[in-house]
Amino acid sequence: MLQKDLHEYDWIHLHHEDFTGQYGKFYGNYRSTSWYIEQQRVFEAESRKLGFSKVSKLKLAVAECIKRYVLDGGFLFAMCSATDSFDIALSAAETDICDSVFDGDPPDPNCQNKLDFTRCFAFENFTLLTSPLIYEFSDVDTTPLDGSQQIAAPDNYFTLFAFSAKYDPVPTMLTQDHVSVIHNFMGQTTGFRRSLLKKSVLILAEKEGTDEVKYIHGNRGKGTFTFLGGHDPEDYQHFVGDTPTNLALHKSSPGYRLILNNVLFPAAQKREQKT
Repeated sequence: MLQKDLHEYDWIHLHHEDFTGQYGKFYGNYRSTSWYIEQQRVFEAESRKLGFSKVSKLKLAVAECIKRYVLDGGFLFAMCSATDSFDIALSAAETDICDSVFDGDPPDPNCQNKLDFTRCFAFENFTLLTSPLIYEFSDVDTTPLDGSQQIAAPDNYFTLFAFSAKYDPVPTMLTQDHVSVIHNFMGQTTGFRRSLLKKSVLILAEKEGTDEVKYIHGNRGKGTFTFLGGHDPEDYQHFVGDTPTNLALHKSSPGYRLILNNVLFPAAQKREQKT
């Protein structure tokens, strides 16, 4: 990505990326597995090859490239941990938030106070969770750390907001679906804490009666971003190594319809007419 012109692309779709350099915060459960060890080796080798002293610095450079792409008019759609880890990395550009197990030295003891929320797209005033044993980046995500949300799986839904196509064409396109209430689905980042959203962010869907916002949209520079919490709309609780979802079995998936809306959204933009 650092060596390519992102402006050649109509949109960028991010999913389970971690832009903070903490290897997805999988250390607690998977640090002894072959895939985790290999992932860390590859990331570190690639960072050195590209001239970066740490993986976190490479990841920040990638995040900054994506930010410039949006500011210049690009369309960004992100899901799961690519949403909050993107903003966290941008806010931590001037400090070190990574534990020594990730980059060889401890985090800056004052890193929380050095975060710059003005760099973020969607979130502000969040609190970091820097322990490598916690499978979470910050308090942006509404997923309970004790896993208690799993109990409510059969009755866990979120609701799409209704917009006027005449007055709000963009959010109307992004929320088009054949149902307005959709079965929730978890991820490393399942949903966003309402109290930590910037006032400029437009809420597209929420879990009614809770602090959880599921789907958001906003403008940044000349471009836009859309964030959707959760990992897989047809796999309520997706684990590492689970079999990929067979989309042929879910042709009318309301969750995947939201993803499709974001694929089609850039093509719906008005093109400059020749005179």
